[in-house]
Amino acid sequence: MSVTINSCAASLTRAEIEAWNDIPVSIAVDLEPSRQIDYAIRPRTTGSAPLRLMGRAMTVAVTPPDFGAVVHALDHVRSGDVVVIAAGGDTDFAVIGDILGGHLRNVGCAGLVVDGAVRDIETLGRWTDFPVFSRAINPRGPKGAADGEINGTITVGSCVVSPGDLIIGDRDGVVALSPDMVRNRIGDARAKLRTESGWIDDLKSGKTAVSVFGL
Repeated sequence: MSVTINSCAASLTRAEIEAWNDIPVSIAVDLEPSRQIDYAIRPRTTGSAPLRLMGRAMTVAVTPPDFGAVVHALDHVRSGDVVVIAAGGDTDFAVIGDILGGHLRNVGCAGLVVDGAVRDIETLGRWTDFPVFSRAINPRGPKGAADGEINGTITVGSCVVSPGDLIIGDRDGVVALSPDMVRNRIGDARAKLRTESGWIDDLKSGKTAVSVFGL
């Protein structure tokens, strides 16, 4: 066995990604619930400040305790990528910690989503410019680095994620949007934001909740 490394052409422009900058995860999930990544994969970045993760998915598949593809990802990640690690929900071994995570941060990676465990969270969890989402925290490290795949289609928290999908995360959770959805649903997302803003204004004006929500 060995690590398989696939190429991934950039399919989304910076402008297409940035158009979603102010769209909360909850709005995106309301539009397309199937794109939600399991809510058990939680933000591990500490502090009370707003948390925002956004970038193209670089997908990584591993089978703990082997984390070979995570190591290779360090040499292939692009600035602005979110490294999304499919570890099959295995939480017995961490697949990344502060050394690999710190290097990813230093080369411009936008953050991590791990369907498995991370460690060194005392350090990894302090970097607000490098949000980390994981299913668990476990100090036990990996035991091999021979196998895995980079930039293949993976399943993370019951959501199928392809390389180049747009990953958005906040303290509510994480969503993975296909390039088609990024391009074609931004108008719907903005319309829903306007609708919710209208609800807030109507409630403040004294209208009854029954009338505001059309019950």
